[in-house]
Parts: sequence; C-alpha cells; structure tokens
Amino acid sequence: MSNEALVLRGPVHGTPDARRVAIGSSVGAVIETYDFIGFGTAAALYFGKAFFPGADPVTATLASFATLGVGFAARPLGGFIGGHLGDRLGRKPVLVASLVVMGLATFAIGILPTYAMVGLLAPALLVTVRIIQGIAFGAEWGGAILMAYEHAPWKNKGRFTGMVQSGFPVGLLLANLVFLVSVHLGDMWAWRVPFLASILLVGVGLVIRSKVPESPVFEGVKEAGQLTKAPIVEVVKHDWRNILRGIGLRIAETAGYAVSVTYMISYLNSKHLANTTETLTALCIASAIGIFATTAWGQLTDKIGRRPVYLWSCAFAVLFGVPMFLLVNTGLFFFVIATIVIAYAVCQNSLAGVQGAWFPELFRANTRSSGASLAYQISAMVSGFTPFITTILYVALGWVGSALLFSVYGAIGLWAAIVTRETWGPREREAAEEASAATPHEVRA
Repeated sequence: MSNEALVLRGPVHGTPDARRVAIGSSVGAVIETYDFIGFGTAAALYFGKAFFPGADPVTATLASFATLGVGFAARPLGGFIGGHLGDRLGRKPVLVASLVVMGLATFAIGILPTYAMVGLLAPALLVTVRIIQGIAFGAEWGGAILMAYEHAPWKNKGRFTGMVQSGFPVGLLLANLVFLVSVHLGDMWAWRVPFLASILLVGVGLVIRSKVPESPVFEGVKEAGQLTKAPIVEVVKHDWRNILRGIGLRIAETAGYAVSVTYMISYLNSKHLANTTETLTALCIASAIGIFATTAWGQLTDKIGRRPVYLWSCAFAVLFGVPMFLLVNTGLFFFVIATIVIAYAVCQNSLAGVQGAWFPELFRANTRSSGASLAYQISAMVSGFTPFITTILYVALGWVGSALLFSVYGAIGLWAAIVTRETWGPREREAAEEASAATPHEVRA
C-alpha cells in the first residue's frame, strides 16, 4: 500500500508537541464534561424539585430530563459551527472559544433563580443556558480530537486520541466527586456549588489551551491553498454516507450511556435500590476506572484496528441490556457498582476510545473537522432525549423496556460498525511501519 493514503494524517513520527497537545485537549475535555455531565447529575437528583415543583415525581423527572435533552439537541448546531470554523480558521480558535462559552454558561446555572423565586421564568432561563451549553459542547469535540490526532505519530493515533477521550471520565469523576461532597449542603447549595466551582477549572483550561500550537495538517492544507469555502456543504455532498455511519457508531456509545448511567441514576434512586451517596460513589468508581480504560481501548486499536474493537463491544452491549437491570434490581451495592463499572468501562469507554481515531480517518483533511463533528454531534440528539424516552418506556413496560432500549442502541452500533470501512487495517499498519523505518526520527512525539 502507498504511503500517500496516510500522508494527510500528519507527520510520520508526530510533532514534538504531540503529547502536550493531547494533554491540553484532554484538559479541555475534562472541563467541558464536568460542566455538561454535571447538568445530567443535577437533572436526575435536584432539578425536578428546584425548577418543576408541584408535579408528581415522574412528571418532574420527565421535565428535568427534557431540559437535559435540549442541550443535546443544540449540540449539532455547535458541531456545525465548530466544524466549519475548524476547517476554515483552524482547530485552535475553536478550542479556546468553546471553552469560554461553556464555562460562562455553566457558571450561570449556579446563580439561576429557582421556580420558588421567579416562577416560570426559572425553567425558561434553565433551558436557555442549557442550549448555550449544548452549542459550546458541540463545537468542542471536533477541535480537541483533531488537534491530538493530527499531531500524533501514525502508529499511535489511537493512544493519543484515547488520552483526549479519557478526559471525559475525568470530568465525570470530578463532577460526581463534587456532587458527592455537596450533597450534605442541602438541596439548594448541593447543585449550585458544583456549577459555581467550574469557573476555576475554566481558568486553568484557558491557560493550557492558549499554549497549544495549531494542527500541522491544517497548516499544510492552508499553505497548499486547499481550504474549502463551504466545508459543511462539501462533506455532506461527498461524504454523507460516512456521516450516517458515524451517527450510527456514536449512538451505541452516547445513547447507551444515557440509559446505563444518566437514566440509571434516577432509576436507582426512585426504586430505592441505592441512595444518592451510594449512586454517586458507584459513578466515581466507574469514572476512575474509565480514565485508564479509555486510553487502553484506544491503544488497542493501534494494534488490531478500529473496527474489531467496535464490533465486539457493541455485540456485548446487545447482550448486556437485560442482565444490567437484573443485577441492579437485587439492590445489592456490590452489584450496583459492578453493573455501572461494566456499562461504563466496557460498553461506553471502549467505543469512545475507538472514535477518537476512527472518525477523523473517515474524512478528507480539508473537511475533516466538519465531517467528524457532524457525525459525532448529530447523534447527541438521540442520546439527549434517551433518559426522557427511557422513563416513558419504564412507565409502559417496566425495567424491561429500558433494558431492551439499551440493547437496541448496541445493535445500531453493531450494524454501523459492520458497514463502516476499516481505516487502520493490516495494510495501513504495514505502510506506517515502512514509513516510520524509512523516515528519520528527528522529533520526539
């Protein structure tokens, strides 16, 4: 196989800044996830009472999850904007801007008035801020992943992008640790403090990201005069099939997470299978394991390819739906922890670990940001409203409906993996080995 197919992946041995860029992108992912996922925890535990009082518990939970879903629905718009700007202006400006917007929106949640203070204006403000969060988060991922991917060595792109993806479990861990501590502050401050504290993380993230150099692949495309005026139009026109495949791949991971983690928090509490402290403790344990698991899954793809990991993980998710609920229904804390760890570290982290390298490789360099962002963020609309849908299924069918929905999402991912081409198979790995041996290793990645 010719090395030409690999050239637009960046320098053979990566750049001298490869590791620093991956860490910088990962730090941003930590902050963005802390902000965005923290909302999911608050929605499951507190927002029903704070912003939708007077309704029965199920209705309040539905309203809270609907607000959660609005942010996910806004993410494709963020992906559209961030993808376009990433292909036109560069990856770095998108990283900085998305972090600032997300940080300000999240801090604003911490100072919002409740329904008891201003009536219907409270949920309206919550929805507005949530939409802004969604746009910022939608713009974030494409820039962060592409910066790490395009700076990384050919043979280690899974490992370096896995480092970025591992920022999400770090953010999840931090968010739940803060909620675990703040739970003792009372219902009002228990959810405000985590959002107010996020402003400190944003300050740290801005300092780190301001020092990250631009992508060498974007600079090469720019110097060659190959920038596209309308990258979104181009990628939809020429690569719409890969966008659809990416959406299917992503649904298994993000919508599966919405069932096994976001909805599961509410389910465990409403059925008195675990109290708030136990639930958050289980999530913290799963998140801590997920930090290392995500990077390990990404590194595994460098050795055996992107597709095999996805196929096996999705097949496992299809089979795990019913056992997942059977285990937590025992009410035994050990089984609750084990279930959430398996659902997160295996069913979710394995897929996230693959996506960081696989998605960029499906698209051309001058439309890569747009294509990867659209595929990644459009699927968020499904996952965003999944807790809402899962709650309705539970009302109609009991826990079996929720379990089957999880398995259906796994089946969608399995189908998408079957129809998506392998981008790091034996031929690509062999060509990368040859190129690495033939190219002087002048830089240290």
